[in-house]
Amino acid sequence: MTGRTSALPMEVSSDIKLDSTEEKILKDQISFIERKESYTTLYRFATKFDWILMFIGLVFAAAAGAAMPILSILIGIAVDYYTNFQRHTINSSVFSGGINYVSLINVYFAIFIFVATYISVATWVYTGERIARQIREQYLRAILRQNIAYFDEYSSGEVTTRITSDVHLIQDGISEKVSLTFQYIVQFIVSFIVAITLSWKMTLVISYFIPFLAINSYLMNKFNTIFTKRSLDFYSCAGTIAEDVISTIKTSAAFGAQKELSNFYDSYLANARKEGYKKSLLNGFSIGIMHFGIVATHGLAFWFGSTLIINHELSPGQVTALSLAAAAGSKIFGTIDRVPSINIDSDIGDKPENVMGSGKSTIKSLILRFYDPISGGIFLDGRDIKSLNLTWLRRQISLVSQEPILFKTTIAKNVSYGLIGSIYENLPDKKRREIIENACKMANAHDFIMNFPDKYETMVGERGILLSGGQKQRIVIARAIIKDPKILLLDEATSALDTQNENIVQNALNKVSKNRTTIIIAHRLSTIRNATKIFVMDKGVIVESGTHKELIDKKGFYCKLVEIQQIKQSLEAEEDFNRLSPFITSLKDDFTELFTIKNEDHHVLSNKSLISSRFNQKSDIEMGLENNYHFTVWELFMKILSINKPEFLILFTGIIASIICGVIYSIFAFIYGNIIQVLTETGDTLFHDTTFWALIFLVLAVINFFAYFIQNFALGFSNEKLTERIRSMSFASILRQDISFFEEENHGVGVLASHLSLDVTHINGLAGFRLGYILKVLATMFFGVIVSLIVGWKFTLVCLCSVPFLFGAGILHVEMISGFHQKTKKAYEYSAQIVCEGVDNIRTIAALTREDDLWKIYHHLLDEPMRQGFKNAFLASITFALSNSIYFLVDALAFWYGGILFINNEYDLLKIFTVHTAVMCGSSFAGRIFANAPDMAKAKSASATIISLLERVPVIDTWCQSGEKFKTVKGHIKFSDIHFHYPTRPGISVLRGLNLEVKPGQYAALVGPSGCGKSTIISLVENFYQVTSGKITIDGLNIAKMNVNNLREQMALVSQEPSLYDMTIRENLIFGCRPEQNITQNDIEKACREANIYEFIIKLPNGYDTRIGRRGIQLSGGQKQRVAIARALIRDPKILLLDEATSALDSESEKVVQKALDAATRGRTTLAIAHRLSTIQHTDVIFVIKDGKVHEHGTHKELLKLQGIYYIMVQEQHLGELNS
Repeated sequence: MTGRTSALPMEVSSDIKLDSTEEKILKDQISFIERKESYTTLYRFATKFDWILMFIGLVFAAAAGAAMPILSILIGIAVDYYTNFQRHTINSSVFSGGINYVSLINVYFAIFIFVATYISVATWVYTGERIARQIREQYLRAILRQNIAYFDEYSSGEVTTRITSDVHLIQDGISEKVSLTFQYIVQFIVSFIVAITLSWKMTLVISYFIPFLAINSYLMNKFNTIFTKRSLDFYSCAGTIAEDVISTIKTSAAFGAQKELSNFYDSYLANARKEGYKKSLLNGFSIGIMHFGIVATHGLAFWFGSTLIINHELSPGQVTALSLAAAAGSKIFGTIDRVPSINIDSDIGDKPENVMGSGKSTIKSLILRFYDPISGGIFLDGRDIKSLNLTWLRRQISLVSQEPILFKTTIAKNVSYGLIGSIYENLPDKKRREIIENACKMANAHDFIMNFPDKYETMVGERGILLSGGQKQRIVIARAIIKDPKILLLDEATSALDTQNENIVQNALNKVSKNRTTIIIAHRLSTIRNATKIFVMDKGVIVESGTHKELIDKKGFYCKLVEIQQIKQSLEAEEDFNRLSPFITSLKDDFTELFTIKNEDHHVLSNKSLISSRFNQKSDIEMGLENNYHFTVWELFMKILSINKPEFLILFTGIIASIICGVIYSIFAFIYGNIIQVLTETGDTLFHDTTFWALIFLVLAVINFFAYFIQNFALGFSNEKLTERIRSMSFASILRQDISFFEEENHGVGVLASHLSLDVTHINGLAGFRLGYILKVLATMFFGVIVSLIVGWKFTLVCLCSVPFLFGAGILHVEMISGFHQKTKKAYEYSAQIVCEGVDNIRTIAALTREDDLWKIYHHLLDEPMRQGFKNAFLASITFALSNSIYFLVDALAFWYGGILFINNEYDLLKIFTVHTAVMCGSSFAGRIFANAPDMAKAKSASATIISLLERVPVIDTWCQSGEKFKTVKGHIKFSDIHFHYPTRPGISVLRGLNLEVKPGQYAALVGPSGCGKSTIISLVENFYQVTSGKITIDGLNIAKMNVNNLREQMALVSQEPSLYDMTIRENLIFGCRPEQNITQNDIEKACREANIYEFIIKLPNGYDTRIGRRGIQLSGGQKQRVAIARALIRDPKILLLDEATSALDSESEKVVQKALDAATRGRTTLAIAHRLSTIQHTDVIFVIKDGKVHEHGTHKELLKLQGIYYIMVQEQHLGELNS
């Protein structure tokens, strides 16, 4: 197939009329119904074993929850002993016995709480890990079964975010926090029962606030869910952008577009931040109301309790017990449930879909059932392919695409993926290796593979980045032919190969095409001369068909296209091309494609299958820093705090509010001690004094409201800014890194994109609300100790002796969690990388029917996190339970020693209960703070990673302002004895003493076999890498000593694989501008005309404002390349770098664009890589590269006269006589 393709972008042209059924089919392919999942559906993948464990956990959580209200009864009993002894109603012996009994019961409760908390937390942590794993696996399985149109709308970046950040949020909500919440619910219920048992009157009075608290909590959770979902959606979009940009890092680096792309990324972060502001305001108000109610209820309890004491309906101890009891009181599943209209899991026919536009990729996609036509049919051996099992159908077909896709594994593994579903899939390893090597030999890949140190076990890197384009393509061809498919689809299968390899591989393809149906999509007409039948398509309809000779004899479209590609070996070549110019002009607006079918068996595709009636529509992470964990928690905290410096004022306000929240508990302890003292009084004095202290409680409640409101809003506000800033800084820092950074194994796209979302989320463990909580606890403990020491230092010191044990258990818990998290971190990173890679290349995955294989790899990668989760559940839960149970031991000690001091008349009730309450509040909060240990541990690890990234300075630094700069640029490029090997492949020498000179204004071409170093030369001119030895100069300046940005501003790069972004055509073009350029609409249109894309753009409904989808997916390969060429031309570069710039174009477009490029080269230095020799025969100088050196150089005419390597290459590309 040749000619320009015309796939439509997202917008359907207004002249296309569809009926309601067809419109529904179009919408169904990308429809996604948002479902409101209930909380219980989060457990839909729990097994019976999980339910049993969770039930056991809840039983023990309930037991632990019931203990706190019972403790309040014990405190009440103790208060009665104290007050009765002070009133002399009991003697010292009874008092001592009673207090000792209460203390002993507390010890028993400490043991009981330890066991109950351990079992409840351990079981729920373990089941949370198991269920989260199931959710991850089921989500991936659901993603992999979706029809291809789904991925036109939903990106790999979004999928990665969902399977990491979102599932992490789900796991956070179904693990130990559930058992702790259930514990608090039971605690409330039992507290209420205890309260009613002691006094139903007082219980009713102090329960007035419960309905308000319930409504407040409901509304807070409801709106929090809304704001959180919106925020996650914006972060998901940002994740998609990050994934796209990182995967095309060379393009953004070449155009110096890092800042613009960062701004684009930041725009989504800003929207997420605004949703966070709303959530912070809501949380501040709701939490303030809750804490106002808690303190106010205490005041009401004591005031009303005093009236009952006066009436002899309650004792002081019962009032105390009552007051304490009162105070104690979706896209994931939407995706999993989405049933695609084309389903690989379905055993029956599927619902039809449509793909916009037509062309070579459309036909290929229809045959593979990536899409279904909205009318017409595609038949295989007389059967509609919609009636065939989808997996079976795809396993009969092998595909070689224009852009070769390899996976981040070894060469052998990549080739073996072609065996999936074949009779060879389960052969012994030795036999499989023989088959793999034979396939590679047929694809002319075996020799270069054997030259690698690791041979077939060589890692190819992400998307095969460690291999040249030709090497990747040959491995893909080997993968396609290895299983001896019935149908072979070749979409520009040899486009990335040099002439020598093209002929060898083409001969191999011709050989393997025998006894099978072969469909060839081609721009190089030399590859289809021997096809059984050639179809020429224009605007989705067949305009010519026949053999090569028959079509030449017709003197029509095909004949003229062959003439355009004809390489002339004589001095008359230029005259011949000038003779064709009028014809070129006449075809300027044509969109012509060739469709070739080679049928040497009986696998017949009907004409109806080739064209439907609708085709005429115009439509580690290490971050490369192995020592990144040398930071202490304090250092990390201070570094994170410094990032939040612009919000210092509001952050400081939040910190002060947090401290006030803590101080309130110390004041509360003082008031509480006075209340206990007052309750020993009688009559009017009791009523008067309790009224006074109740009003103090009310004032304290109001202060509490404002303190918590300010704390949550201020810290929430500053935390949203921190999150936005860290994401932004991290993304900018990633874009700052040199190219070699992205070629490291631990720096894959999925890993980096995942950490932009997940690690930044984890950093919240050292900031925001958790920072406020930590400060509140520290303030409670500090001021509590101060108050206690002032009131009664002796009692305080004895009570504090347990604090080291409390903190020791807590710190040990944090360290254990941190260790477990660090061990699982890498596995989750790599699994995210696998998901990202799979979804990003979903068409290749589908064509290879690799869905099950990818899922199994992901499944096994989750084994290690599961093992670590098991250890985490049953080891770290010990320290957590210990830190919670020590509270009861402190209480036992306080009662016992307080009794001794009281009976010896050293302390009165005021001192005893002020110190006791202050110390117990501090101990209680200290125990609770370690409930956040998992979050703190993750924050520590994530902060170290992010800080390491932010502080990483690359060798080639685009942020560096120093270095030499051009005053004027002539474009004199010189390579002097250059030796080079890639940083990730130190054992392989690519350039071996290369000497090359391109004089100012020259149009120079680089030709040579695949893997000889041509693209490396382009990369070195751009200063993507540092040379191993030698020197590269431009206008006499050593580029290694130059300012990188100033150097790259003088250049424009057009790569073999065009890189576009999910934005409008206009925005994609503007990215090509230099910083100081003021681009007008006329400049944009001029560049588009020169790139032969203008007419196509203005016919679109939204013109230049048309969004083109991720990586320009809504455009054909040729259209994407022409937009990329326009982006380069708009830059008006002094040096133009063309890496197979016209490789994706059809013959007619190639000639027009090549003519534009030829004109664009005037007045500037041009360095072009070409496999199609027709594109470079008019250049000023041609360099023939082989084995990392220049073997020949000269003009086209001079090199032909040499009859050397170049001459042979020309001979191999020659099409022969037109009428042969």
